[in-house]
Amino acid sequence: MKEYRQQRFERPEGATEILLVRHGESQPADPNEPFPLVGGQGDPGLAEAGNVQAERVGERLRSQPIDAVYVTNMCRTQETAAPLCAHLGLEPIILSDLREVHLGEWEAGIFRIKAHQQDPIFVRMQEEQRWDLIPGAESLQALQERVQRGLNQIAGSHPDQLVVAVVHGGVIGNILAQATGATAFAFNGADNCSISHIVMHEGNTVVRGFNDASHLYGI
Repeated sequence: MKEYRQQRFERPEGATEILLVRHGESQPADPNEPFPLVGGQGDPGLAEAGNVQAERVGERLRSQPIDAVYVTNMCRTQETAAPLCAHLGLEPIILSDLREVHLGEWEAGIFRIKAHQQDPIFVRMQEEQRWDLIPGAESLQALQERVQRGLNQIAGSHPDQLVVAVVHGGVIGNILAQATGATAFAFNGADNCSISHIVMHEGNTVVRGFNDASHLYGI
């Protein structure tokens, strides 16, 4: 009698697997010492805890058959990727399209302060799930267009390969919301140095995992 067993997922031929790693915890915001800016966006380095998290995620992924590591033009993603790249002997590839949401007048650490204060604009932004309620901030459409452009570049360059992209919480949230048809902010808030997993194939994106932070227990 023929049996039909359940099977594990196998990457389709020609597909690209991407492990989306959120950068490690960045330096705390200080109203008296704004973050430096790169291209008009806040660019803090990693906090001490973030460096520990980066070491942990590097150890977690070092045995995986990773073909490339992508980072953004923000130093916190580059610092996070450094331990993994050292293990793998790879040079990270900078892909600016996957940089964090542009927060307009709330850059340089102001966004974090406003969030802690539960500023009325922040509260409304969460309720309406719109970044551009912040003065001068990026619209959801503009974010989606550039993030998709960045993902398409990775997928086009790495068929049948596994890639790591060290990116940002807002970017991960946008990617997974688009892939699943969820509301815009449904996947916002991935933990620092957590791992989410997508597979891109023939114009479609499948979500295989979100916010895996098991390697960070005990920190």
